Amino acid sequence: MSNKRTIEIIGAPSDLGANIRGSNMGPAAIRIANLKTKIEQQGFRVVDLGDLHVPIRESLNPEIQKELYLEPIRAICADLADITEGIMDRGNIPITLGGDHSVAIGSIAGILRHFAKKNEELGLIWIDAHADINTPTTSPSGNIHGMPLAVLLGDGHKGLLDIVTKKLRPQNTALIAIRNIDDEEKRILRESGIKFFTMRDIDEKGMFAVMREAIEHAGNGTAGIHASFDIDGIDPRYAPGVSTPVSGGLTLREAHLCLEMIYESKKLVGMDLVELNPIADVNAQSAHVIVDLILSGLGKSIV
Repeated sequence: MSNKRTIEIIGAPSDLGANIRGSNMGPAAIRIANLKTKIEQQGFRVVDLGDLHVPIRESLNPEIQKELYLEPIRAICADLADITEGIMDRGNIPITLGGDHSVAIGSIAGILRHFAKKNEELGLIWIDAHADINTPTTSPSGNIHGMPLAVLLGDGHKGLLDIVTKKLRPQNTALIAIRNIDDEEKRILRESGIKFFTMRDIDEKGMFAVMREAIEHAGNGTAGIHASFDIDGIDPRYAPGVSTPVSGGLTLREAHLCLEMIYESKKLVGMDLVELNPIADVNAQSAHVIVDLILSGLGKSIV
């Protein structure tokens, strides 16, 4: 039976925001893991828009490299924002395949713009081993994939902030599975108003209770919830194909429960799946995990 909804897939094959190479190959690996066919088998119509144009690092001049690729990242995110805004305007569901997590600046900015035109708010659930809330003044590395959440909340490089014409509200932002946080990020989180859940919180409360709180926080007064899933939120035993693995992460069942519950809230409007690094993967294990997670987010159930 058809769900009569259309999923639009867009690849954002950029690893310019990270110092470890390889996540630019993520969209291809996810597609090769049979993403389109499996979504269609759940009754959706699928349109694959292909990949954004992303320049090769070696083709960029040394000055751009010194600036940690800020200008090409800005251009990528601006293009992606236009695309996801258009997908939402068509009444469809955007799924963005990364690429490093900096691409979420663009994917989420576009969805925020869509809702802003209707005077509505967006909720966000961000699943990640890292907080990604550094700013240019707090980041130890300067890598932009450690800054996207800060930019979406209104703090960061001006060129990136210009893309985010409607900002996220911290009172509708939840962060799940964090366990590797810089000292300055800890301060920012405590002062932010974001609802955040460390792996200790998940250990103590259980994933069901954590997700119930996160969905309530992200969904309160919002028109929808976007899920931005960095695959390193999962323990590397189950998803080894990442650039920055951190042990002690989510189990596969916890990860699936996360997306199952967001789907069941009837508020899911889009997804990012980011930071897959096929170079580090084992027999495409992590790519297949991502495909299965997307299916859970679109309503696949055990029975």
